[in-house]
Amino acid sequence: MIYKVTIEGTEYRLELDLAAGKWRCLLDGREVEMDAVLARPDVLSVVMEGNSYEIRRERIEADLRIWVGDRPYTVEVRDPRSLRGRKLRADHGNGARHLVAPMPGKVVRFLVGENSAVEAGQGVVVVEAMKMQNEIKSPKRGIVLKLAVAEGATVNAGDVLAIVE
Repeated sequence: MIYKVTIEGTEYRLELDLAAGKWRCLLDGREVEMDAVLARPDVLSVVMEGNSYEIRRERIEADLRIWVGDRPYTVEVRDPRSLRGRKLRADHGNGARHLVAPMPGKVVRFLVGENSAVEAGQGVVVVEAMKMQNEIKSPKRGIVLKLAVAEGATVNAGDVLAIVE
């Protein structure tokens, strides 16, 4: 599983694999020795590189906060493949939103151009994966600021395709 995790404004790439009952963790490409157990709902007990941590999760309105000991951190966790995660991130607030590839594939065509007005849920780009075409839709009403890739380009899951503000 690959996640993009933003903690206090800094983005990390987190790769987790469970094999033979043990977790393998890569953080920005660096292997981190760790073991984790769900102690109770929303509480994770983690041993990382010989240090023990209790990590609690809480939702405050639309934000996710984790507590490591008595210190809170504002966190955003994105799974590029998760439709639910994309729906949770879609909002009507201010600021630019990135449209990302939900899976590896090829950009077939753009349905709008740069500087075009779009409505929430309107198709922006079509990505083909495994001979199926997937329409990537705008998460909000706004203007397409940038088309980040070219038609015909090969993309990986999580790559930015366009920016809507």
